[in-house]
Amino acid sequence: MPARDYQSIGEVLVSLKAEFPDITISKIRFLEAEGLIAPERTPSGYRKFYVDDVDRLRSILKMQRDEYLPLKVIKDRLLREASEATSDADGQVAPIVEEVEELAEAPTGLQMSLDEVSSATGIEKSQVEELESYGLVCSHGPEGARYYDGDDYVVLNTVKDFFKYGVEPRHLRMYRQFEEREASFFESIVLPMMRQRNPDARRAAIDQLQDMARTSRKLKQALLRINLREYLS
Repeated sequence: MPARDYQSIGEVLVSLKAEFPDITISKIRFLEAEGLIAPERTPSGYRKFYVDDVDRLRSILKMQRDEYLPLKVIKDRLLREASEATSDADGQVAPIVEEVEELAEAPTGLQMSLDEVSSATGIEKSQVEELESYGLVCSHGPEGARYYDGDDYVVLNTVKDFFKYGVEPRHLRMYRQFEEREASFFESIVLPMMRQRNPDARRAAIDQLQDMARTSRKLKQALLRINLREYLS
């Protein structure tokens, strides 16, 4: 029987485990669900990872580990690299895609158990539960079938970068407290529009909320830079 020229998902996991100890089958499946990898399937539905698939997966994991990039930025970079490769082959100049560090979009429809979200993010289950006790994440569903959604996944992937500096979940309570006050402030501004039955008014209110959120983020970055000026100079 001829040797296979592809690997199963389990074989890929084993081959990458030494380089990326936090990798799990759940994480590989999640990256596939988000459209970052697209392995072929056998007629019976098993994934087939060829050399290019494994190389792409390795690149994604390196960008997450070494550059802390959100998935959207990683996806944009991969698209740009593919575009540049195509343009080079055609002898044309590829358009430059501006890379902006931004908040990752929350995966839609994601439902992960405590074990799964812990494996996918590399955060200990006890830390996830502690973060939940401080309101930074919130499990959903009936007792015995609780799950974490896409927003929880984004929060966990973000806060884990604090942990490497010795930050503990209890230290992050201030973010939850601040965001609750900020959300109440924004709500007071758009509430009159949200109460209207006119769909256009509600859409305008949502647009205002999104714009205020972007403005708030820029203001917080500017104020933080001012407060850290002594250390940055």
